[in-house]
Amino acid sequence: MATIEHPSPGRLRAWMLEGLSDMGRKGGTTAPHAEPEPAHREQRWWRVMCLTGVDYFSTLGYQPGIAALAAGLLSPLATIVLVIVTLAGALPVYRRVAEESPHGQGSIAMLERLLSFWKGKLFVLTLLGFAATDFLITITLSAADASTHLIENPHLNSVLHGRQMLITLLLVALLGAVFLKGFLEAIGVAVALVGVYLALNVVVVVTGLWHVVTAGHVVTDWTSALTTEHGNVFVMVGLALIVFPKLALGLSGFETGVAVMPHVRGDPADTEERPTGRIRDTKKLLTTAALIMSCFLIATSLITTLLIPAHEFKSGGQANGRALAYLAHEYLGNAFGTVYDISTIAILWFAGASAMAGLLNLMPRYLPRYGMAPHWARAVRPMVIVFTLIAFLVTWIFNADVDAQGGAYATGVLVLISSAAIAVTIASRKAGQRRWAVAFGVIATVFLYTTVVNVIERPAGVKIGACFIAGIILVSLLSRLARAFELRVTSVTLDGMAERFVRDMASRKIRFIANEPDRRDKAEYRDKIEQIRQDNDLPEQEDFVFVEVTVTDPSEFEAGLAVHGEVLHNRYRVMTLESASIPNALAALLLHVRDSTGCTPHIYFEWTEGNPFANFLRFFLFGQGEVAPVTREVLREAEPDRRRRPRVHTG
Repeated sequence: MATIEHPSPGRLRAWMLEGLSDMGRKGGTTAPHAEPEPAHREQRWWRVMCLTGVDYFSTLGYQPGIAALAAGLLSPLATIVLVIVTLAGALPVYRRVAEESPHGQGSIAMLERLLSFWKGKLFVLTLLGFAATDFLITITLSAADASTHLIENPHLNSVLHGRQMLITLLLVALLGAVFLKGFLEAIGVAVALVGVYLALNVVVVVTGLWHVVTAGHVVTDWTSALTTEHGNVFVMVGLALIVFPKLALGLSGFETGVAVMPHVRGDPADTEERPTGRIRDTKKLLTTAALIMSCFLIATSLITTLLIPAHEFKSGGQANGRALAYLAHEYLGNAFGTVYDISTIAILWFAGASAMAGLLNLMPRYLPRYGMAPHWARAVRPMVIVFTLIAFLVTWIFNADVDAQGGAYATGVLVLISSAAIAVTIASRKAGQRRWAVAFGVIATVFLYTTVVNVIERPAGVKIGACFIAGIILVSLLSRLARAFELRVTSVTLDGMAERFVRDMASRKIRFIANEPDRRDKAEYRDKIEQIRQDNDLPEQEDFVFVEVTVTDPSEFEAGLAVHGEVLHNRYRVMTLESASIPNALAALLLHVRDSTGCTPHIYFEWTEGNPFANFLRFFLFGQGEVAPVTREVLREAEPDRRRRPRVHTG
């Protein structure tokens, strides 16, 4: 009988970590760092709009039903408020974000540039938690709504009824399987899906409006019910403003619109520093998508509110999570309705693919660079498995319910838009654009209010967001702790004087003294040499080069190292360098000198006074502390061969 050949652990690991730049590295003198991003095949802006449109436009699958549940008869008025906020608020904000981050970094990168030290890292981690909420709930909500369209189809209802959870999990698993095999952003597929889906929605909207116009009593019944329930127009407008935050799902898609900027084909004269054509066409993309969506939002909220009985929107009703599909079956027949269902399921599933691609683009951009993710977080497949398992958990927690996930989704969307509004407000102020700063400040206030109201009314969103934030921060800090002794200097560059020092010492013994600079006078260096000689019983004729490290931002994880040489007091040779961590900088310098000269360098320390644990925390948080043993441990991890390891002496 033939035997099945199982892949060896090595082959499985290679497949899982395919694309990881340091895969299989046994040691080395530089920290792992990501490979350059592959070049994108640039496309016309309207084609790229369809790529972001699978996320943005697919919300039509569930937005009208959620709006009807949230606002009732006021749904059209509340939707008009949503459209005004979209066109006068979110659109100008993200047009400015496109100017400030033309390579798709988004508002998180803008805020990252404004903050440093640990407060900046923790702020970015918090925003990443809300971004993860946004993208992961996009995956689970879209899959849940796709399964709703599948189950409620008249031809399949009897067979699939009661299997919502199973179908949703299967769709999420299928999405993960596609990415494990290797997913390429197929803009052509997105263009076809968006084109067909919008065309079918035009048919449904036109048909719905025709029935509204021809059946005159529908409008009069609606206006009479509004007047009876709310009294006058001013009360209606006020209530619409209050209800509007519940409709925030209709604002999704702008962050994705900026993220796909690298795909937009600009002008031939564009440069990496200033891609003017790409920025201009991305603004066209954002504006066109917002205008198309605004028209659909108003039209669909009107026809669904006027033509669908209120009880059908509730849980268990035929229009719950599929209001437009309900109208397609009701007024255009089951054949057209089935075609509409297939189109909706396809675009909702592809919206999940767009969200997964966003996660895979966003998390590795920040976490490994902060040292807050394991090495394998740079590879696609392990991250796909992690995100798929989390999506399973979220689907199970929310019982694959579209309405239940709306709050969490809206919270993620609103936090990202609010952060973008704050970022462009600060950017405008720094640029001296006072009027724009005031305008963006007002927009930021509106979105912050909307976010707070949404959190108060639907706390499930901030709860799931808080879980993601807590998880990301906890895993990030544990990962950073586990990688504390990892060599994380990406390159070492010596200037001419420093090179001369190294060449001169290479003919004898290469001996460095680690010195914490104080007054930097003649007595400081003379006393330090005398102390090192006495502690280590070295002869008078031995000469040394001092190494002094200045700590910059200790929250940074990876960076290059520039070494400068100077002679002080006409006698003492000193190498100065700046780094986020003293032990890492010293270890990287020693390994670089060893590799460039072929000689084993020696470095001399004095013991640091104080509690060892407190000193380790100082090293972990502030890049300094117990330098001698940490330098030795970094060297031990970077160079497994003890014979080739630089020597560390402590007295």
